[in-house]
Amino acid sequence: TLGIFVVFINVLQWLIAPYIIDAIYRTRKVSRAEEPELYDIVERISARSGIKTPEVRIAQIPIPNAFAYGSPLTGNRVAVTTGLLNTLDMEEIEAVIGHEIGHLKHRDVQVMMFVSLLPAIFYYIGYSLMYSSMYYYSGGRDRRGNGSLLALIGFLSIAAYWILTLFTLYLSRLREYYADRHSVSVVQDGARKLS
Repeated sequence: TLGIFVVFINVLQWLIAPYIIDAIYRTRKVSRAEEPELYDIVERISARSGIKTPEVRIAQIPIPNAFAYGSPLTGNRVAVTTGLLNTLDMEEIEAVIGHEIGHLKHRDVQVMMFVSLLPAIFYYIGYSLMYSSMYYYSGGRDRRGNGSLLALIGFLSIAAYWILTLFTLYLSRLREYYADRHSVSVVQDGARKLS
């Protein structure tokens, strides 16, 4: 039942994450009339990528950044910060948008959510077993060595969690490289603009 709980929490987090991101980053949906150049870039790159145009949003944050996110409840979204719009020229913004659209094209949000499930399950199982083993020891109930076995399995689960977390971090970096490569492939003169 612990595994089911972990899966439920992760899926719930994925479904409601866009609402949380919009609240934290103070994003707002923009129309073509408000940001025609940005809207055209997102639309053009989405068409070249073979995906439906995501909702275009702007985050009122002075730090230059952009991010792609979404869920089945909200659809896909691409947000850029005001800091990015004020810092980069439109060629550079186009390359950044190409990178973010690459994340949507490759379904990186979903991939990383599913990949992170296994480490989370091992984490909760490991700590649950280690705490259970302390219960056996503290009450003097460990005549058969069950506490030691629980502690060992818990420790191995935590070790598996750390190894799988390293793999997840490696995969995250790899997905970033794929998004860069996607930008280069769909943006005209993308390598120069991305650099």
